[in-house]
Amino acid sequence: MTVNLLDYDAAALTGFFAELGEKPFRAKQLLRWMHRFGQTDFMEMSDIAKSLREKLVQVASVVPPGIVSDKLSDDGTRKFLFDVGNGNAVESVFIPEDDRGTLCVSTQAGCALDCAFCSTGKQGFNRNLTVAEIIGQLWQANRALGVDPKGERVISNVVLMGMGEPLANFDNTVSALRLMLDDNAYGLSRRRVTVSTSGLVPMMDRLRDACPVALAVSLHAPTDALRDDLVPINRKYPLRELMAACVRYLEKAPRDFVTFEYVMLDGVNDSDAHARALLALTRDVSCKFNLIPFNPFPGSPFRRSPTPRIRQFAEVLMAAGVVTTTRKTRGDDIDAACGQLAGQIKDKTRRTAKSVVPIREVRS
Repeated sequence: MTVNLLDYDAAALTGFFAELGEKPFRAKQLLRWMHRFGQTDFMEMSDIAKSLREKLVQVASVVPPGIVSDKLSDDGTRKFLFDVGNGNAVESVFIPEDDRGTLCVSTQAGCALDCAFCSTGKQGFNRNLTVAEIIGQLWQANRALGVDPKGERVISNVVLMGMGEPLANFDNTVSALRLMLDDNAYGLSRRRVTVSTSGLVPMMDRLRDACPVALAVSLHAPTDALRDDLVPINRKYPLRELMAACVRYLEKAPRDFVTFEYVMLDGVNDSDAHARALLALTRDVSCKFNLIPFNPFPGSPFRRSPTPRIRQFAEVLMAAGVVTTTRKTRGDDIDAACGQLAGQIKDKTRRTAKSVVPIREVRS
């Protein structure tokens, strides 16, 4: 049985070649062929000795996840569905903008955290994705999207905000991140790679030490009482602990900031009082806010906050000097908008059999 070398970052690939009695520079060569040039055929890797290429054919392979479907939105957003085996498929989304091209990547088949407003969580959870299945989404999207007129790759930014909680699949996520940053692979700046977490505090500390890329936190509520309902992991790691972890994350890079993601739910978390409470909660964190108009999905009990309400909420935050953006809804005609990714999951949690419990309305 061959090993899939897309599962290996530079350190693992160096170890693989050492076991074959080869020099460390072979790892750099192979990384360039696999990730920079998108090559899967060892015999086409012309600067590697033919004897080694023949050996690799016998013991290794380069196998990205297959593309099941490729859908294009009216606004240019593109959603890929990838086959990850055993009846599971995961989605990633490419979002083109004037100054960047962002790929939103999945890290799990489903999600175990069950946030109340997220379609992915309602599909249940099957398993963590392998390194090859995570980095393979970028590999395949690069091949599908090609290069721009200047000869540069279309994908300039990657966000791990797709299906799943990245920090619940820590080791595989970090290996994939290292490949994204590696100059012999994708060569992305750490500020152009973002990990989004719902708040796994111990893993945030580990990420800071292992691979401190940009950090986004799915916040969505300014109080523990409300966040316990919307983001259940808050019951284990409440807001006080989460804010302290955010401060620690920035200690090694004080010029960085945390992006707080905040989905706008009509009558639930969108009042001026909620905005003021957010400012008090985050006063010690260098941060910005990204307000996300809720994207509906079948069976959801929520409504999107009206545009004037979102605008007023943002004005309260900006009046206090905090950078605040409102995410433009993209790809909702192909269910590619934030919170809508569902894929095809063989649920091990039996969550799909459970009814959706409405969150109480809270207006302050």
